[in-house]
Amino acid sequence: MFRLIPPFLLAPADSEGASGDGLPPDDSQEVNEDETSPAKKPVQPSSDEFLSEEHPGSHARPTTREGTGLPSAAELEQTLQRLMRRVSMLVQAEKCVFLLHDRERDELVARPPAVGFSREQLRTLRLSRQEGVAARAFSYGEPVVVDSTASLSGFDQAWARRIDVRNLIAYPLVLERRDDTERVADRLTVGVFLVLNKRGRSPFSPEDLRLLSVMARQVTAVIADAQVYLQLTEEKEQLQATLLSLGSGVLMVESTGHISLLNPAARAILNLPDDEGDGLHFEDCIKNEGIVQLLRDTTQNGRETGTEIEVLLPGNNEPRIFQAQTAFVRGEKAGVPAILGVVVIFNDITEIRNVERMKTAFVSTVSHELRTPLTSIKGFISTLLQDTDNYFDQETRTEFYTIIDNECDRLRRLIDDLLNVSRIESGRALQMNWSYFDPLAAIEKVLHAQSSYTDKHQLVMDYHGEPINLLGDADKFDQILTNLLSNAIKYSPTGGEVRVIVKVDQHDISIGVRDQGMGIAPDKLGKVFEKFERVDNRDTRQAGGTGIGLFLVQHLVERHEGTIDVKSELGTGSTFTVHLPLRPKEAVDEMESGIREK
Repeated sequence: MFRLIPPFLLAPADSEGASGDGLPPDDSQEVNEDETSPAKKPVQPSSDEFLSEEHPGSHARPTTREGTGLPSAAELEQTLQRLMRRVSMLVQAEKCVFLLHDRERDELVARPPAVGFSREQLRTLRLSRQEGVAARAFSYGEPVVVDSTASLSGFDQAWARRIDVRNLIAYPLVLERRDDTERVADRLTVGVFLVLNKRGRSPFSPEDLRLLSVMARQVTAVIADAQVYLQLTEEKEQLQATLLSLGSGVLMVESTGHISLLNPAARAILNLPDDEGDGLHFEDCIKNEGIVQLLRDTTQNGRETGTEIEVLLPGNNEPRIFQAQTAFVRGEKAGVPAILGVVVIFNDITEIRNVERMKTAFVSTVSHELRTPLTSIKGFISTLLQDTDNYFDQETRTEFYTIIDNECDRLRRLIDDLLNVSRIESGRALQMNWSYFDPLAAIEKVLHAQSSYTDKHQLVMDYHGEPINLLGDADKFDQILTNLLSNAIKYSPTGGEVRVIVKVDQHDISIGVRDQGMGIAPDKLGKVFEKFERVDNRDTRQAGGTGIGLFLVQHLVERHEGTIDVKSELGTGSTFTVHLPLRPKEAVDEMESGIREK
């Protein structure tokens, strides 16, 4: 951190004639051009009076912002204004201004307050850091005195002519960082102080330069404080904006129990209106007993803790689950480490808990789905093994073998689905084996296979047209149709028609699977393709299913560069429609690449 250059004193601080507040009697008067004439020139206080005054950036700081040790913004501005007027009066200059280094544009930019400048002149005064007298003072850290601007380069003459400059001093504004032994460890030039146009058209004297060296240090000190103040203000505003925009709730309680901070998310969770909470004791305004008890436990037992609460937020039909975690706010009081208060962070874990519940249900469901075909396989195999007397004829045995074969296929499909979901979850793309095949034949095959699982449904394909040649992955196309038809049968437990509607245009094929089942509620339609999601009612629980079928279907469709949508009416049935391109771009590129390699 940079430390101020302490101003060297030209005379004792109690020099005779200094006013009580360090201001000369006529400090507030503007110095006019004609005041320099012998008849009208006012009596000026000695330079020592000006130089002896303390300022907020120096040693004494009688009034500071509480908790920061820094003067307020208003104090800093007033101090700079007074210093600029003093400089103007001490060296009898018509104009004075300081320029700070703009690192982004690498320019020296004029900053208020200034003396003798209009707002427009101040706004447009930007000097290069690469050339000119100001750049020289800034780069070398040494003052530059110009007795006549007529001797300046074209660059300097341009801006000097614009603001009517005759002569000037460019004095560097330097901060010094000192080490523990008070030796100068580093210097940083932050800008340049310009003093322009000596009154009476005289040149600036060595005495002017000596006085300016002290005043420049004081100006630098105030600017340093202003920069720290602005930095603290910006950091505070950024922190406040961050807290206000957080989706998590933040509640801060002082050691006395009074609320000192409450962001909008916390207000919504605690159901507190905008005009309630700040400054009140938490027990007087928080109605959620779980949070009140959490704060009591933390403050009374002196340990950080957490809990979970259910809250019905405005506009929600179902409660949300929040994890409330406390943490101590640590700091110092009178230089001694202390606990200043407690902060409570509210994190919405509703989805996490929902996923945990769905995973638990999924494990139970998968266990059931695996056990059912295994039980069937085990039963028929045991029956056949025990038939040592050939009680069953060949037709019955063939029927048993067919059931065993179907149940094995059912197990294989379930295991394939689980493996594919695992690949998707791990971020691995499903491997596609592209080939041309007849989708109508594939649909008829799946319809025939699924018809063996039900005697309540009529499975029908609706298509009138020419044969189709589809470029895709035949096995994954089979998985898509199998899952959709299996769902249609499963979720229409009373039977009815399951119709597969095929439509083809020049570039795409659409396959709709329509059932006459129980349908899906409107609020559940947007979730049917989510993993582990199942429509939750008595009929669907009886129907079974893992909740991964439609999740997998959506990914398989997307790997074919297609889309899937659903329309449903509760109590009437659902229609799932798959839209696939006849020639997916990835498949075409891969096959053409394979041909070129051959």
